[in-house]
Amino acid sequence: MNITITFILGLLVALVGVIPPGLLNMTAAKISLKDGYSRGITFSIGACVIIVFQTYIGTLFARYLSNHQDVVDILQRVAFVLFVLITIYFLLVAKKEAKPKAELKVKSKKSRFFQGILLSALNVFPIPYYAYMSITLASFGWMDFEKTSIFSYVAGATSGSFVAFYFYIFFFDKIKSKTLTSQKSMNYLIGTVTGIISIITLFHILKDI
Repeated sequence: MNITITFILGLLVALVGVIPPGLLNMTAAKISLKDGYSRGITFSIGACVIIVFQTYIGTLFARYLSNHQDVVDILQRVAFVLFVLITIYFLLVAKKEAKPKAELKVKSKKSRFFQGILLSALNVFPIPYYAYMSITLASFGWMDFEKTSIFSYVAGATSGSFVAFYFYIFFFDKIKSKTLTSQKSMNYLIGTVTGIISIITLFHILKDI
């Protein structure tokens, strides 16, 4: 498998997962606004250190599951139901604008790198996310689980995560007041992404029947 393609796939998968507003990217943006770009970058690097391990663990888990197709079939059906429910929630239920949340106060300004490591470590969602996406990509023959492919995929995912953080750090101040960054718009964005993933999952389930 071409490692460049695998790298790009990892980058795109990470962008899909990180671009919607979340704890890490919003914290990186707030740090950059409050303490400067360099501290936001430092926080992002710390977060990406953990993302390397999370992506690697998720990919190894996917490799294990790829050798147990019966388990994969069950997980795909469960994932399909979950993604459909998430899509319905964000497109139809979560229509109201969320109230502004209180800003997270950080007492120390000297440990942004370790703060990024800590918050990223507390966020365990990337492990099942990358595991599922790896299985999906492998099922379409777009990647395999050879060592070089795994390392390339992890590198792409880490790079994609950093690109997303970079985007928030340098452009959040300019776009935060626009409609694109409103909670309602982001709900539609997340719902659209999960809807696309649901369609891909359904297609693969029907293909195996």
